[in-house]
Amino acid sequence: MIDPVLLRENPDLVKRSQEARGESPAFVDDAVAADSERRSAIAAFESLRAEQNAFGKQVAKAPKEEKAALVAQAQELAAEVKQANADATAAEEAFSAAVQRIGNVVIDGVPAGGEEDFEVLREVGEIPAFGFEPRDHLELGELLDAIDMPRGAKVSGARFHFLKGVGARLQLAIMNMGLDRAISNGFTPLITPTLVRPEIMQGTGFLGAHAEEVYHLPADDLYLTGTSEVALAGYHSDEIIDLSDGPIRYAGWSTCYRREAGSHGKDTRGIIRVHQFDKLEMFSYVDPADAEDEHERLLAWQEEMLQALGLAYRVIDVAAGDLGSSAARKYDVEAWIPTQQAYRELTSTSNCTTFQARRLDIRHRTESGKTAPVATLNGTLATTRWLVALLETHQQADGSVVVPDGLRGFVGGLEVLRPVER
Repeated sequence: MIDPVLLRENPDLVKRSQEARGESPAFVDDAVAADSERRSAIAAFESLRAEQNAFGKQVAKAPKEEKAALVAQAQELAAEVKQANADATAAEEAFSAAVQRIGNVVIDGVPAGGEEDFEVLREVGEIPAFGFEPRDHLELGELLDAIDMPRGAKVSGARFHFLKGVGARLQLAIMNMGLDRAISNGFTPLITPTLVRPEIMQGTGFLGAHAEEVYHLPADDLYLTGTSEVALAGYHSDEIIDLSDGPIRYAGWSTCYRREAGSHGKDTRGIIRVHQFDKLEMFSYVDPADAEDEHERLLAWQEEMLQALGLAYRVIDVAAGDLGSSAARKYDVEAWIPTQQAYRELTSTSNCTTFQARRLDIRHRTESGKTAPVATLNGTLATTRWLVALLETHQQADGSVVVPDGLRGFVGGLEVLRPVER
């Protein structure tokens, strides 16, 4: 949820953000009107309640012969207070519904437009060149007996797979490498729940435009998370946290689930776009004044991981229309996939400013002693999809794959993964 004071005092700024996202600025007018009605209803209720309290004292002090009439008036006033309270509650709900239609206010400098309107910030690393026809990650995975798609489909259906042997070891290696780096940078590791309550999913902004991506268990009214960001954001919901020593950082390890609704026919080969995968997610709670600097730190840690794995990549500033509702700015890091001759997203990091914290009521105590919403940020440090770039980038002519130096300690010292004879 955006700051109601900002909405009230600078609606034009919020409208410009909506326009940059390609969304209706009329939602802002609706929310401003709902806010006005909400504040009027609350003021009316509080005025009547104060009148009721004062009248109650008058009744208590009144002579016995006057009390019957006064009690009748008090009952009428109580009914008015009850109705005013109901009106204030309804106005509060109407405002909440109106404001939740508005995405986070994008940060100055974020490109306007849609999915194709991103800005490339930099390209890093040498794009691999081969003296042979490179194999794609699935062919390599099958040669190494590392990826089994047919049995994944047999057991669970399309877009499921088994990671087997060195495939399983590679995923765990990447995750553990990321975890070691996260811990060295001050992150506390958490293995998070993958089922969350509706209010937590709603609070993080995942039940908006992309709700169709989320698996729901109606019998339990719980949602399967597509990222541990959801559970990590909910970890401190309804709390006042201490940021006096700087950001609070968590690294969440979880299995993730996505329906991939609307992606029929896209990336059907291999493990680029699947329903279940593992992910290590960085999550930071920070003073809002430090949020943009923390965003750059998360991005730098992601880049260090890709460099350690010997992957060529580019960093893009995602356009406003391609941001989720919670993000005020998002950077994607896309690795080069040789057989596709294209960059594909491996990781992203988002600055959600105070948007999620306002919904989840996560605050910190400022120097004045008052409480205020914190800022939340997230960024992926490792995930199953990274195997795609790793296998294709480091392949050799015979189908073997060289393990990058920085990863070898996490796979028992293996230097080369070799095809398995069957």
